[in-house]
Amino acid sequence: MKEPSFATLPVFLVDDDQSVLHATAAVLYSAGVANVQLVNDSRELLPALERQPASAVLLDLFMPHVTGNKLLPDIVHLYPELPVIVMTAAQDVETAVLSMKEGAFDYLVKPVEESRLVASVRHALEVQSLRRQMGVLKHYLLSDCLQHGEAFAGIITNSRKMRALFQYLEAVAVSAEPVLISGETGAGKEMFAHALHKLSGLAGQFVQVNVAGLDDTLFSDTLFGHRKGAFTGADQNRPGLIAQAGGGTLFLDEIGDLSMASQVKLLRLLQEHMYFPLGSDVARPSDARVVCATNCKLAQMMRQNQFRSDLFFRLSVHQVEVPPLREHKEDLPLLLQHFLDEAAAAINKTAPEPSNELITLLSNHHFPGNVRELRAMVFNAMALHRGGSVLAMDSFRQAIQKQQKANAEHPVAEPSDGLPVVIPGRFPTLDEVEEAMVNEALRRAKGNQGVAATLLGLSRPALNRRLARRATPANP
Repeated sequence: MKEPSFATLPVFLVDDDQSVLHATAAVLYSAGVANVQLVNDSRELLPALERQPASAVLLDLFMPHVTGNKLLPDIVHLYPELPVIVMTAAQDVETAVLSMKEGAFDYLVKPVEESRLVASVRHALEVQSLRRQMGVLKHYLLSDCLQHGEAFAGIITNSRKMRALFQYLEAVAVSAEPVLISGETGAGKEMFAHALHKLSGLAGQFVQVNVAGLDDTLFSDTLFGHRKGAFTGADQNRPGLIAQAGGGTLFLDEIGDLSMASQVKLLRLLQEHMYFPLGSDVARPSDARVVCATNCKLAQMMRQNQFRSDLFFRLSVHQVEVPPLREHKEDLPLLLQHFLDEAAAAINKTAPEPSNELITLLSNHHFPGNVRELRAMVFNAMALHRGGSVLAMDSFRQAIQKQQKANAEHPVAEPSDGLPVVIPGRFPTLDEVEEAMVNEALRRAKGNQGVAATLLGLSRPALNRRLARRATPANP
């Protein structure tokens, strides 16, 4: 049975005064704590906790039947990871000290200020979430297993590095904190966000928005919505994507392109779990889990004052770095076959077999476009395939050579004197460099001259001429 998500676990309010219960619950609801259970008979608390795991308990000390002073040590003994916030009218220091010694997480004096109450509960929820994550991570480290592998069915991999990321996602899925997914374009960040949503067990929708190119007004309208008359053309109320993602996941892609003004609004949403629709002065609560993705180096942007440091640290509570394809090339055969089957089904053809030579060629390609680039290559090759049991390599060679040509025309700037490698000692001749390059290409191609020619950006006849020239002894 799947463990209940942290976001679905209730906060228990225990007090014999019904008016206090409902007033406290209203404050928590307005602050975005949606799942609250009221207990006005202290005798019912322990049986309720046995039936339903909780994320925190707010406990009055002085109640009939069973006092909070008696319940507190029992809760701490039975549920040591559960934060218990003591809430009472007693104002003496001795009672507060005794409660903390018994294991209380916090101590609040009635009447409690709303801001103090909300801050204490949020802190308790964060600590409880971290405790649960540590427990899950410890379990994974000891067992090296996935509890919900089906959530990752769309990610084709056999890599230990990717499996470690899956285990981390399973651990942080129980948290309500934001998750920052980074990685190069085409590496599969969106698929990781979908997997995280499935793992979380959230009942709400997965709502995605690409924030690149949104100015501050459009960003606010897209996320927060607007009231009728908020601006010219706003002829009716429109809920934003935050409302649509209520109880679910809000996925913000390309978060590194967000304007500074919009960054302030996102930070306020994450800190307060509240937002204002355009044209409204009434705050609305948000219980959507925020997941962000970027191919930018946010830490570097922060140092350059292009990204707010407070937002960066708020987003980076949980970080997932999706590796580029070149760092898990052991997945190439699996991915190649998967995309072949997918492309063949799309055009109603029989999928041909990829040759070992093709896999060797792809294994030596850098794949700047990552998995998305490989998929495009395969779909193009299948569209050009004219029958036969083995997939032709021509389109792959052309794509790789085109990439090499583009890299040669627009080289990446290198430090120092611009040389791509350091050459110690005597400077080699061009013939020596050519021989070293050819030998290295043949080594990487496992002796296959066709693949080696592609790696060198040469035609097969051109490589043969160079090999023949090397084999011919020089005239005396």
